[in-house]
Amino acid sequence: MTNKNSIKISGSLSLGKDTQNMLSDKRISLLEQIAESGSISQAAKHVGLSYKGAWDAVEAMNAMFGEPLVMTMTGGKGGGGTQLSSAGVRIVDAYKVLRREQKRFLEAACTGIEDFENIYQLIRRLSVKTSARNQFFGKVTAIKQGPVNVEIELTLTGGDKIYSVITHDGLQDLGLSIGSDAWALVKASWVILALPEAAGMLSARNKLSAKVVRITQGGVNAEVTMQCAGSNTISATLTNESVAAMQLQEGSPVCAVFKASSVILGVTE
Repeated sequence: MTNKNSIKISGSLSLGKDTQNMLSDKRISLLEQIAESGSISQAAKHVGLSYKGAWDAVEAMNAMFGEPLVMTMTGGKGGGGTQLSSAGVRIVDAYKVLRREQKRFLEAACTGIEDFENIYQLIRRLSVKTSARNQFFGKVTAIKQGPVNVEIELTLTGGDKIYSVITHDGLQDLGLSIGSDAWALVKASWVILALPEAAGMLSARNKLSAKVVRITQGGVNAEVTMQCAGSNTISATLTNESVAAMQLQEGSPVCAVFKASSVILGVTE
């Protein structure tokens, strides 16, 4: 049964010496048909080009690489014809290998993508450049307006929720409304770690249940990376003494805590 949420990936392939002189699928197909039929006119019909259009393409390709990819022969026993030069054969063979490897890569990529939302969030994540260690992406699911500030609820892929407090001007500038896509940034130094039984005593608005997946220790501080219940990851910077005092290790359950005022919201235009 096909997953209705699965998506397909396709891509084009071009080959050449620079961006102004590239061989596309159609031109490679023309070369392949010339090699097979030995005729420009037959090759042109097969790839959907006019006879003149095929010759124009051949001349452009011959000039592109500084040596002919296609050679014509006149007269003789065989009555003349058209064939690929040794350079043309090498170009076609190289393109076939590249096209085969491209197909394998795209098929593997499709297999690895379970649903559109995940890859969409990944693309948006890759498009944001920032020094903040923690980057989250999701949709605005609630907006609570107060006399001074506005609280935004952002529901992340996987179901985690985080909250941010921004000004009314910020709400207007970002153009946020229910259902808007947005991203949130939280510095690792702004994240406090608490053991699950102690998290209830903290007043911070954001409390994400998580498990430690990696601890990278330096001379003074350590970076603790955690996976949240909704599959998102979050990192916190702690002193080595704090890591030891909390007896943190891979698999330890923790709660990542940070204030709503520490969450910076943004949108991708």
